[in-house]
Amino acid sequence: MSRPTSPTYKIKNWRAYNEALKRRGSLTIWFDPEMTWEARPTGKRGRQPIYSDAAIKTCLTMKVLFRMALRQTTGFVESLLRLSGLDWSVPDFSTLSRRQKSLAVNIPYRGSEGPLHLLIDSTGIKVEGEGEWNARKHGGSKRRVWRKVHLGIDEKTLEIRAVEFTSSDIGDAPMLPELLNQIPPEQEIGSVTADGAYDTRKCHDAIANRGANAVVPPRKNAKPWKPDTAGAIARNEALRASKYLGRALWRKWSGYHRRSRAETKMHCMKLLGQRLMARDPGRQVAELQLRVAVMNGFTALGIPVTEAVG
Repeated sequence: MSRPTSPTYKIKNWRAYNEALKRRGSLTIWFDPEMTWEARPTGKRGRQPIYSDAAIKTCLTMKVLFRMALRQTTGFVESLLRLSGLDWSVPDFSTLSRRQKSLAVNIPYRGSEGPLHLLIDSTGIKVEGEGEWNARKHGGSKRRVWRKVHLGIDEKTLEIRAVEFTSSDIGDAPMLPELLNQIPPEQEIGSVTADGAYDTRKCHDAIANRGANAVVPPRKNAKPWKPDTAGAIARNEALRASKYLGRALWRKWSGYHRRSRAETKMHCMKLLGQRLMARDPGRQVAELQLRVAVMNGFTALGIPVTEAVG
């Protein structure tokens, strides 16, 4: 049987999408004079924080967006405040570094109407070590360290709804339940699409417990599971369908091709930097969450609307 021809897609809203891409490069920055820049008293003993979490988040967002060091970030924010006519003081580099470790970042998202169709994937990102040229010339360094980023993406809005950050020795499948737990219980999940690495009992049970349809291709030479859970029953049905239709037709019938959007979102994240600048795991988590918040802000400006033309 011949391989089906991939369809060609055309962007329907090119004019609006083009303007959205231009706005992503706009340097227009607003500072709300009513913003709580200085921290309120905590009522606890000891030294009180000088700057609010919003001020720290603002500075670190500039750092992530423009890929600057901490001292450069301080000077950059000082110049912005001076241009805005605000006499606020700016946290120094040591304050930013210390507060980054415990900073709680809320990832903004618009959401979409109807059930959520979640795309799950993971990728590796460098955090420290020698450069590519030195590694190629002299061999790999023992200090070369990677981390894994696990993302859950809204298939309709292309916004990141869930994110986990682990070491490179953690597999993909154990993190899927953690990603689903980040979706509010009242949010209906229509389907969860992931690759064959997530074809495990724990993943299928977690998806079934949320009442969602699992679009996960069974592994090659897969055998039926004991139908003792709803997740195992759904997985056995997918296995029978893939054997009856063939893997290529099953992927087209189930809509598995939508997972390519997760690959595109991973590429967009790498455009903000191939590595994380922080070296402490706690600071790396905050840096990654700020990067995700920036990406969702870009996505909110506009996304392409495509249609198949052949």
